[in-house]
Amino acid sequence: MLPESFGGRIIYILQQYGTSFLKGAGVSMLIAIVGTFFGCVIGFIVGIIQTIPVEKKDSAAKRILIGIIKFIMACYVEFFRGTPMMAQAMFIYFGSSYLFNINMSMWFAAFFIVSINTGAYMAETVRGGILSVDEGQTEGAKAIGMTHVQTMINVILPQALRNIMPQIGNNLIINIKDTCVLSIIGTVELFYTTKGVAGALYTYFESFTIAMVIYFILTFTCSRLLRLLEHKMDGPDNYDLATTDTLTHTSGLYSYKKRKVQ
Repeated sequence: MLPESFGGRIIYILQQYGTSFLKGAGVSMLIAIVGTFFGCVIGFIVGIIQTIPVEKKDSAAKRILIGIIKFIMACYVEFFRGTPMMAQAMFIYFGSSYLFNINMSMWFAAFFIVSINTGAYMAETVRGGILSVDEGQTEGAKAIGMTHVQTMINVILPQALRNIMPQIGNNLIINIKDTCVLSIIGTVELFYTTKGVAGALYTYFESFTIAMVIYFILTFTCSRLLRLLEHKMDGPDNYDLATTDTLTHTSGLYSYKKRKVQ
């Protein structure tokens, strides 16, 4: 029999279905982490392609090819940013079977949907991060003979990555919560598990209270860890420049012996 008090019901549900809640939370975290990782990879590729410079001296074929690729990338970004993930999940999961006779597994569909959705948002984030780096960095790299690829890898992307780290963390937190929409295609994550428990015991308020607390714990923990990573990437507030000149102190405080005034 269910206890009459609210706290008693919470304890009873945790005793009976605590393992199920943990498994559901684990599935949500796994999908969110994997989807965010591959979404970032997609976003970096699309964002870099969108910022490829086209100059007048380039051949017409190159300009046309880059223009077509950029147009396709822009369509991808606008479509997946302009439609809800739930509709995308239904369209991809059931549409792939109906149109192309491709029967996706639940895990592949979940990873794929979250990845391409995240990739669309990350593409604009990466593009903005690249453009936020001062143009003098690119000009300086070209002045010493670096190619566009070398400039992006060695100069621009390391700086852009630090600038977009907060948005990467934000996407991870959003994905932890948005995995709930995947229940529509049968993914047994935290929200799907909560619905099952609530329906079995008719304790919707209590069950979803537990789910909200678990979601908060997951997102808050990830937020703190990502904040620590950002501080780690910033490095120390004060540091000395390394130098091989034995006559120069890295702190710049070297002083010569005073000469006697004749």
